[in-house]
Amino acid sequence: MQQYLCTTCGYVYNPEEGDPDSGIPPGTAFKDIPDDWICPVCGVSKEDFEPD
Repeated sequence: MQQYLCTTCGYVYNPEEGDPDSGIPPGTAFKDIPDDWICPVCGVSKEDFEPD
């Protein structure tokens, strides 16, 4: 699965790991994350991520 990079802080969303602290289980593709999800490091929106 495709990883996505936060263009603001450099955090990489890895779908194999998900974001359990935000309720996103491992195995969740980036496109399947809710639109109101924010970067767990800097708080920007999902729109500020690009494919890595």
